[in-house]
Amino acid sequence: MLKQILTGKHYIYWLALLGLGLLLEGMALIYQYALDFPPCVLCIHVRLWVMLMILVAGVGCLVYKTKLPNGLAHVLMAGVMAGMLERAWLLLGTERGFVLSSCNFNLGLPAWFAPDKWLPSIFEVQATCGYTPELFFGITMAESLVVMSTCLLLLSTALAITVLASRSE
Repeated sequence: MLKQILTGKHYIYWLALLGLGLLLEGMALIYQYALDFPPCVLCIHVRLWVMLMILVAGVGCLVYKTKLPNGLAHVLMAGVMAGMLERAWLLLGTERGFVLSSCNFNLGLPAWFAPDKWLPSIFEVQATCGYTPELFFGITMAESLVVMSTCLLLLSTALAITVLASRSE
């Protein structure tokens, strides 16, 4: 069973990603509502990627037994992590000043996809970009998101290759 978990062929792996996604969304809401750190547009983009992470992990929990769907779920998760890494990098760059970015209150999404209108308590932009809160030991939210999404991108890519290249069904 441990081998299956470590190779992404067990529901516990996907359940762990699902739990991590829910934890990240919960922490974001705690920082927003309890600690009064309103989200910027890049923060909301990261939240959208985390929601997609939750959805893909949920699907992974259902298809982990079958090679091709499980492998495709790992590929999708790698894509989600790449998207989240890109947004986290922009957030860090804006915070540190090595990315010159204008950040406004418009999510920049198509009219048919309006999560800020559907669930404003979660996805409404409430601040301009420029800083993220410190989590612990001087590490900011942007820094931790870059590290976490990089690690998960590498893991998801490795597991996609492992699952799709394996001989067993």
